[in-house]
Amino acid sequence: MRRRKRIYFALMGTCLTLFVLSWGVIRFVSIPAAVAMSAVAMVIPPVAAIIANRRDPGERWFDE
Repeated sequence: MRRRKRIYFALMGTCLTLFVLSWGVIRFVSIPAAVAMSAVAMVIPPVAAIIANRRDPGERWFDE
C-alpha cells in the first residue's frame, strides 16, 4: 500500500511538473513541444489511478 502511494504521488507530481513547465517555460521555445508535453501530462492521471487502485496478490480486499 505504501509503495503504491509513493508511485501515485510521483506520477502526479510528474504530471503537474510537465503541465506547468510546458505552458510556463517551453511555450516560449516551441508551441508543438508544449502541446506534446501537455498530451503526455494528460495521460498520466488515469495511469496513476490504475496503479493506485491495483491490489496485491496477498491483499484481502473482501474483508473491508
